[in-house]
Amino acid sequence: MINEPIAAIMTPDVVTIEIREPLEKAQTLMQQHHIRHLPVVKMGKLVGMLSLTDLMRLSFSDNFGETESEADLAVFRMLGIRHVMKAHPETITPAHTIREAAEILANREFHALPVVEDDRVVGMVTTTDLIRYFLKTGV
Repeated sequence: MINEPIAAIMTPDVVTIEIREPLEKAQTLMQQHHIRHLPVVKMGKLVGMLSLTDLMRLSFSDNFGETESEADLAVFRMLGIRHVMKAHPETITPAHTIREAAEILANREFHALPVVEDDRVVGMVTTTDLIRYFLKTGV
């Protein structure tokens, strides 16, 4: 079971964002879709990953209260996604196994792996996906 392809548990319909879009849009997409990781693409090809943690590092309101939301907006407008994202993220293909994905996520400091074919995002697997799989299968 653990040697099944990651395609068996990955999320296939992944929300992405173009690198030229504003950070505000990234934050809105994360809120609307209840996601914490957003693959960044340029003309459809993966160029980076943006996480909710990346955005939270820029936020004053989380540290000082809601009155600082105008400061957050100003910071978001000064910076582009390319300034905040992790460029050249580690990826896997649909043929990689669940075990391989688990090993990568267990040994790195991130919690999501884009699944790509020909530099195009075809899925996403997160630590949450793996935990759910292991709980369901008892592996």
